[in-house]
Amino acid sequence: VQMASARVELSTITYNAAVSACETGGQWDQALRLLVEMASVHVALNTLTYSAAISACEKGGQWDQALRLLVEMASAHVELDTITYNAAASACEKGGEWDQALMLLVNMESARI
Repeated sequence: VQMASARVELSTITYNAAVSACETGGQWDQALRLLVEMASVHVALNTLTYSAAISACEKGGQWDQALRLLVEMASAHVELDTITYNAAASACEKGGEWDQALMLLVNMESARI
């Protein structure tokens, strides 16, 4: 679904709603496509956007994509918060990547989150 062609007002709020719907529907791959689309139409991604996408990845068993999004957030200077870290840690836990989940907890502590 391309929101631009659907004549929906392109804003962070509308995209966040769409990414959250993807999370609820277990459509992690569509959530990631929406993030790419947001960047291509110059709509700002924020903490809520990333948190919803990371949660979608968690629900879809895509721990590696969740971690990639954390790195992308940091590179884009988007604030990482407790919700974001917890979603990524949960994705790692569900994927059996306990060492990665523990590393995220260490990172949270060092970032004072």
